[in-house]
Amino acid sequence: MRDHAQIPYTQLPTLSDEERIKRARSFMRDMATRRTCRMFADTPVPRDIIEAAIVAAGTAPSGANHQPWHFAVISSPEVKAQIRAAAEEEEQAFYAGKAGQEWLEALAPLGTDDDKSYLETAPWLIVVFGQRKGGIEPGDMKQNYYVTESVGIACGLLLATLHKAGLATLTHTPSPMGFLRDICGRPDHEKPVMVVVAGHPSPDATVPVHATIKKPLEQIASWL
Repeated sequence: MRDHAQIPYTQLPTLSDEERIKRARSFMRDMATRRTCRMFADTPVPRDIIEAAIVAAGTAPSGANHQPWHFAVISSPEVKAQIRAAAEEEEQAFYAGKAGQEWLEALAPLGTDDDKSYLETAPWLIVVFGQRKGGIEPGDMKQNYYVTESVGIACGLLLATLHKAGLATLTHTPSPMGFLRDICGRPDHEKPVMVVVAGHPSPDATVPVHATIKKPLEQIASWL
């Protein structure tokens, strides 16, 4: 029974199967060019692009439609400097041995280290938080459900939209991340999930060959 208000599902365009395949493959090719960037230019990026990407992220499905995410958007040089300093402190301990040898060996082909200068150089940082409590109405403090899954999907849409807008991105996940909550002034029931760095790549930006290796379809899918 439908005890609550409903609207018709009429959002999808009318397409032939051939058109759907064409669109899917076109998007696939676009996303195949996405790369994590660690070398950013300080070239300004209009706020309108970031706003559109966050609105797109906010369309993600979520448990009970509670939309358990918050995006703290940072352009302030002072706040970016705070985040870099705190992140590098954590990363220095990580690369000094906290991560363990196996993890460090896995990262070696990517050439990552504790230098996170891009956190200051890039014009925008988007700190994504998952909300353990919330709800659809302002001020709600209800239990949220499937927070990790919901926020993960939202982050995927955020990255895809930024890429479609022609911006380079990077996902940064320092460990631990509690300092992000303090710097961004977020409440205790929110957990930092990642920092999305967005901007233009520097003219000399490169990508490790290892990062271009993607598993083929037969390795990532099974058909039952």
